[in-house]
Amino acid sequence: MSSAEYHKVNATASTGEHVSGDSVPGDSPSPDAKPQGGSWIARHFPFIKTKKGVAITVVVILLIIGGGLAGLAALPKKGSKGTAGQGGGSNDPEYSITHDEHFYGQSPPVYPSPNMTGTGAWADSFKKARDMVGRMTLDEKVYLTTGSSSNTSCSGFIRPISRLGFPGMCLSDAGNGLRNTDFVSSWPSGLHVGASWNKSLAHQRGTGMGNEFRKKGVNILLGPVVGPMGRVVLSGRNWEGFSPDPYLSGALVYETVQAVQDIGVITSVKHYIANEQESNRMPANGMESVSSNIDDKTMHEYYLWPFQDSLRAGTGNIMCSYNRLNNSYGCANSKSLNGLLKTELGFEGFVVSDWGAQHAGVATALAGMDMTMPGGDDYWGTKLVDAVKNGSVPESRVDDMATRILASWYQMGQDKDFPTPGIGMASDLTKPHNIVDARNSTFRSALFEGAVEGHVLVKNTPNALPLNSPKMLSVFGYSAKNPDHNSPTIGSSAWVFGAESFSYDEFSGGFFGNAAVGNTPIAFNGTLYSGGGSGASSQSLAISPFEAIVNRAYEDGTALFWDFHNGNPAVDPASDACLVIGNAYATEGADRPGARDDYTDGLIKHVADQCNNTIVVFHNAGIRLVDQFIDHPNVTALIFAHLPGEASGKALVSLLYGDSNFSGKLPYTVARNESDYAVLGPVLPDAGMFRKFPQSNFSEGAFLDYRHFDAKNITPRYEFGFGLSYTTFSYANLSIEKVADANTNEYPTGEIREGGQVDLWDVLVRVKAEVINKGGRDGAEVSQLYLGIPKDDEDEREGDKTPVRQLRGFDKVFVSANGGKKTVEFELTRRDLSVWDTLRQKWRLKKGGGGGKKYVVEVGGSSRDLPLKGAVEI
Repeated sequence: MSSAEYHKVNATASTGEHVSGDSVPGDSPSPDAKPQGGSWIARHFPFIKTKKGVAITVVVILLIIGGGLAGLAALPKKGSKGTAGQGGGSNDPEYSITHDEHFYGQSPPVYPSPNMTGTGAWADSFKKARDMVGRMTLDEKVYLTTGSSSNTSCSGFIRPISRLGFPGMCLSDAGNGLRNTDFVSSWPSGLHVGASWNKSLAHQRGTGMGNEFRKKGVNILLGPVVGPMGRVVLSGRNWEGFSPDPYLSGALVYETVQAVQDIGVITSVKHYIANEQESNRMPANGMESVSSNIDDKTMHEYYLWPFQDSLRAGTGNIMCSYNRLNNSYGCANSKSLNGLLKTELGFEGFVVSDWGAQHAGVATALAGMDMTMPGGDDYWGTKLVDAVKNGSVPESRVDDMATRILASWYQMGQDKDFPTPGIGMASDLTKPHNIVDARNSTFRSALFEGAVEGHVLVKNTPNALPLNSPKMLSVFGYSAKNPDHNSPTIGSSAWVFGAESFSYDEFSGGFFGNAAVGNTPIAFNGTLYSGGGSGASSQSLAISPFEAIVNRAYEDGTALFWDFHNGNPAVDPASDACLVIGNAYATEGADRPGARDDYTDGLIKHVADQCNNTIVVFHNAGIRLVDQFIDHPNVTALIFAHLPGEASGKALVSLLYGDSNFSGKLPYTVARNESDYAVLGPVLPDAGMFRKFPQSNFSEGAFLDYRHFDAKNITPRYEFGFGLSYTTFSYANLSIEKVADANTNEYPTGEIREGGQVDLWDVLVRVKAEVINKGGRDGAEVSQLYLGIPKDDEDEREGDKTPVRQLRGFDKVFVSANGGKKTVEFELTRRDLSVWDTLRQKWRLKKGGGGGKKYVVEVGGSSRDLPLKGAVEI
C-alpha cells in the first residue's frame, strides 16, 4: 500500500482503540498510553480527517508467562475456519466479547529483541553500520526508524542525515514492477511466474525489476510477496504471490531476492505473516483486525517456509502485516518477530511495518519492529525519543533498529554510486519533471519469455490449437482489448498508473475492504496486465491480445470480426475459430466475490452454441472455476493466461499460432466445485461473541490446495502442476541415491545463520529421472518430485498432520522432438525430509530404524501424474 492510498483511506476510515501485541515487560509507562490500570487513550491512524463509529473499551491485562515459550499456542475452539461469509462464535449478543483479556497468552511473549550479530556475510556491513550509529544523536537514530514526507512519489521515505553522508532512502511498490512513475516496464505477476515453474526466468525477472528500481533511485523494492500464500481461494492479493505451495513459492522467492539484491536494491519480503485475507485486515468501526490463529507445526511447515527461503537468500527487509497473529497484531507480535524471525531464523535485516500497520509505540519497538511507515509522530518519531528518555524503550533497542537498517544499506552497496533516492520518482507526472527512463532493451526477451511461460493450456481438443492461418477469426470478450485509458490522472473507470481497469465505485467496502467482500469479479474496461492495488505495475507500453491478433491477421490475410461489449454477440458460424477472452479480477483491499461469474460463463456458452471451435482465454488474477462451460462440445481449448505484464498480447498470439510452445503448469488446483476447497472465502464478522475480534482459525493445518484434495480423495478438474503442451512427454529410469557421508542425525546441530540452522540445507538424498519427448515438436517439461513422509509414533502425539505427498523438487528442461531425452536431477535437503517437532522445537528426520518407515519418492508431470515411484530409508 502506498502512502497516498494510506492517506486516502484514512480520510474516511474509523477505528476504535487498538491494543498492543503480546504482553510487554517493564513497569515504566509508555508515552502513548496511560499507566497500568487506566483505560488506554483512543488511538487513530495518522492523518485521519473524519471520525466515525464508536471506540471500544479495551481492558489490558498483562500476564506473566514463565517458561514454555517454545511453541505458538493451540487454536481456540471457537471461530470459523474461513467459509465465505461465515463468522465465528456464538450469535447471542449477550456473550459478545468487548475486551481482549480473553485472548492474552495465545501468542507467548519473547523478549528482549535480539541484537543484530553481524555474522557471516554481514560482518563488514555490520561493522560500518555500528560505527555510523555510534556517531549519531538519539534524534538521528530515530530519523532512520520513522518514515517522513518527501517531494517524490516514493511510497515511503527515510530522511537524509547530511552531516554523516547518509542520503536517505526511497521505498516503493512493488513486487511486480515499479508503479506511480513513468518509463518503466510491467512485469509478469508473481502468480504468472509461479505458473512458469521456471527458476531461471524468476531470476531474470528479478534482475530486470531491480535495474529499473535502481535507476529510479529506489532503495527498497516492496516485494516480493509470499504472504498471502493462498489459503483463502478468493483472497484479493493471491495474484501477487507465486503459489499456495510453500516449496514452489520458496524456490521462486529465493531466486527473486538474490537477483534484485545483486543489483543493489533491498527486497522487502511481505506480508509477514498469515496475511491471508483482505476483508477485515484493518481495524475499523470498533472492530479489530482479523486474527489468524495458527498452531506451531502449521506455522513452520507451511506459512514460515517461504519466508525462511527468503532469509537464506539474504533479504535485507521483512514487512510485518496488518492482521493479528494469534490475537496479537503482526507488527507487535514478539513471538513472530523476536522469536521466530530474529532468533530461530537468524534474521540480520530490519522489519518495516506495512503502511498503517503499527497500532502502538512501545509495544512494537520491544516486539522487534525496526521501521514504521508511512511514519509521523503518532507512535514513533518524537514519541519514540520520549519513550527512550523516560525508560520505556532502552536506547540499545533503538541502536539495534538503526544498525539493522544501515547494515542493509551497506550490504547492498548503496553507499557507493547509488542514484539519489527518488531521483526518477516525480511527485506529479502531469507537471514538467525530470525524465529517468529506467527501461533496458536487453530485458525485452525476459519480459516476453516470462509472459509466454506463465500461460497454461489445460484443454486442447485435437486440431483446435495451434491456429493455422485461419480464413476467418472472430474475437469476443472485454479482456481482448486495451483499457480506454493509460493515464497518470485519476478518473472513474480510468486506467491509471498503479491501478487497474476498474472504478472505485464498484467497491462496496472501499479500497481497504474492511466491511465485506465487495469487489467486482471482472475488469470490464479491458485486459489485465496485473491485478489492482499497491502491487499493480505502471506499464509505459503494453500490447493487448487484440492488437497482436490484428497484426497476425494482417500478415495471414485473415478476415477478422470482433465484439467486445455484447454479452450475446452475433456469431458467424463460418469462423474457423472463435476466441472468447475474459478475465477474473482481484485487487488489494477486497476479496473476490466468487471463483466464477455468470456474465463471462454466459458469453462463452452463447458463442460456443454457434461456433464449433470456441477457444477460451482467461486473464485470471487467481483461481477461476470453469465447470459451467468446460464440457460444452464446442469449447475446444482453454488457456489460463494469468497476468502476463506488458507483453501479454504478443505472448498469447505466439502461443495460439504455435510460434511458441506451451510449457506452463498450474501453480494451484482448479476444483470442480467451490465446496471442494478447504477454505474458499474470508472470515467475515457476525453478530456473535467475536464480532469485535474476528477470528480465523487455521484448523485445516497444512492441508490446503492439492494436499487437501489428496487427503479428502477429491477429484479436481485440473490438478496442481498440470499443463498441456503441443508435444507429449514420458518418464523413465528413476534413480534414488543417499549421500554417503551425510549427517543423518535425527535433529540438526548446526549454528544459526540467516534461514536457520545451517545443516538444514545439507543434501541427504539425490534423485534422477529421464524425460523423453515423444512428440513431433520441441518443448519444455516441468518435472516434479513429490515426497511422502512416513509416519511414526510421534505422529500420534501430533495428530495426523502429514500430507499424502508434498512437492519437494522441480526442474524445467527443454527437450528436443522425436525421442529427445534429458536427465533431471533433484536434491533433497534435511529440511525437505523433516517435520517440525513441536516439543524439541527443531526439524526432525524420520528415522527408519528397520521398521519399514520409508520415504516415498514420486516423479512426473503433475501432482496426479507420477509414473515413477520409489522409496528411500534414512
